[in-house]
Parts: sequence; C-alpha cells; structure tokens
Amino acid sequence: MTFLITGSAGFIGSALCLRLLERGDTVIGLDNHNDYYDPALKEARLARHLDHPNYTHIRMDLADREGIERVFSEYEPQRVVNLAAQAGVRYSIENPLAYIDSNIVGFAHILEGCRHHQVEHLVYASSSSVYGANEHMPFSVHDNVDHPLSLYAASKKSNELMAHTYSHLYGLPTTGLRFFTVYGPWGRPDMALFKFTKAIAADEPIKVFNYGKHRRDFTYIDDIVEGVIRVLDKPATANPDWSGQEPDAASSRAPWRVYNIGNHQPVELMDYIAAIEKAMGKEAEKELLPMQPGDVPDTYANVDELIEQFDYQPATPVEEGVANFVQWYKEFYNVTP
Repeated sequence: MTFLITGSAGFIGSALCLRLLERGDTVIGLDNHNDYYDPALKEARLARHLDHPNYTHIRMDLADREGIERVFSEYEPQRVVNLAAQAGVRYSIENPLAYIDSNIVGFAHILEGCRHHQVEHLVYASSSSVYGANEHMPFSVHDNVDHPLSLYAASKKSNELMAHTYSHLYGLPTTGLRFFTVYGPWGRPDMALFKFTKAIAADEPIKVFNYGKHRRDFTYIDDIVEGVIRVLDKPATANPDWSGQEPDAASSRAPWRVYNIGNHQPVELMDYIAAIEKAMGKEAEKELLPMQPGDVPDTYANVDELIEQFDYQPATPVEEGVANFVQWYKEFYNVTP
C-alpha cells in the first residue's frame, strides 16, 4: 500500500515512516524542514529511512497549494497521515499566524487532495490541547471541547471540524488522533524532556512551571506509532446510532471519528524529573515558576474507545521510556558522564 506521510522528518512522522517501511509499504514523505527547532535533528531523523528503496522524500510546505496537488496526482497515495503542523503552545502566543498558514490553510490543501484523489483514509494529528479549559478528568472524546486556551489548540479543533465537513460532504473517511505529550528518542527539542536533559547535562538549572504541579499523560513514541498504525489500517466508519437529538462528539453519521491516544496514566512533573535525574545520574537544580499562559495544569486521557476498537495497549513505563531517551541523547550529542 502507498502512504503519504506529512511531517516525515518530524518526531512522530519519521518513526511512523520507519514502521511502515519495515512491514513492506511504500511511503511518500513530505516535510518543509523549517527552523522552528534545529533542522539538523530533522535531517538526522530523515537519514534513517531516506535511502530505503520504498521511500520518496519531498521538501515542501503544506501551504503550497499547487505543490500539494502535484504530489497527490503523481504518487496517488491510498492513505494519508497528516502530522505536519506548526507545533507548540507557547510559540503560538508569540507567532499566531504561523499556525493559520500551516495548521489550517495547509490542512485544507490535504483535505482537497484526499477528496479529489479517492484517498481511502485520512488520519491526522489533533492534540490533547483541544480540551483547553475543560477540567473533567480523564479527558474523554465525548466531552465538549469549545474552550481552547491557545491558538495552537484552536487550530487543532478546527482540523477536526474541517475533517468532519469533508467526511459528511464527500464521504472521505477521516480519523483525528488527540496526542498526549509524546516523548522518547529522537524527540523534539522544545519539549520538557529534551530541555531538562540538556540542562542537567550542562549543570544548568531547569525551569519548572506551575511549581512542578503539572500532571501529564506522557506517551512513549513506540506506543504512539503502534496506535497510529492500528487506526490507519481500519478506515473510519459512520456511527449508525448517532443522533442529532443527543449528538456524540466523537463520531458522526459521516465516516468521521476522533480518539484520544495516550498512556492513560498521568505522571506528576516532579516524578518525571526524578526519572530523568535517575537516568542522568545526577540531580537537577530547579527554578520553580508559575504556570505559563496557554498551559493547562493536567492532561489525562480516557482511551477506552481505542482499547475497545483497536486493542490499543500502551505498554512502556515512564522510567523505561525516559531512560531510553537519555541513552539516545548521550549517544547522539556525545555527552560524557
């Protein structure tokens, strides 16, 4: 089968490409290689699968309407995974228009490509950020998500709404996955694990927001990729029991679905830091700070639907996942004890 994976030099995208290639699929990877974080890390991730005979790489921005149309016409992907996006809650506070161009305009181009080229299934990255001001725990896909706290979150909610429209009007099967704090080797430098490990290695203080009282549903990269593939292989279907009188927020009369994908075992930030300290073999100097604008204090995923419908079982304990990241970080950046 031929897959188009956008964001293929990204953290999740590159790992997904590797898994699909390993099982014998053909992968068309697309990435704009922007400098939101170190492009050298993206190149290093890409190098893992760039020379695979079943892999083709395209350097292109999702905002390039004609370019995206050419990709669909030339390669005719059967299924698409849209992981390309401008990421980061805090960055969206300073640079909101970057999110409009990539996450909304770019996603519209992907939807149009899928519509006009009979794509069997579009899976796209949403985010736990869509829950915003919702305080009902654990977060459920059946909950209301109309109060985002950052433009990043609003752009991801917009993706879900746009996808529903295409599923309804054109019968395009779409599935949105609300990712919960993905971590692991080859991870993003703007994420806490990377920042903390880098600071501890350099004997510099780490900034601990909300005085360390955050709880996050940290989800290991291998568990995320396993979940994405299970969903990708089973195109979304309509919910025959859906009612406009009592509308279910996670399904539709159209072939449209939304799922949480997380570890469903939230970890306190201080315990996460303790796992990094253990793996690094030294204690961090902590600078305790208030919560930043746009942040939410806790994320906790209810993944019952993913377990029931796809037999999804995240299996990597945080201590093991953090240790794997630290080992990779030391080797990649040549950090000596």
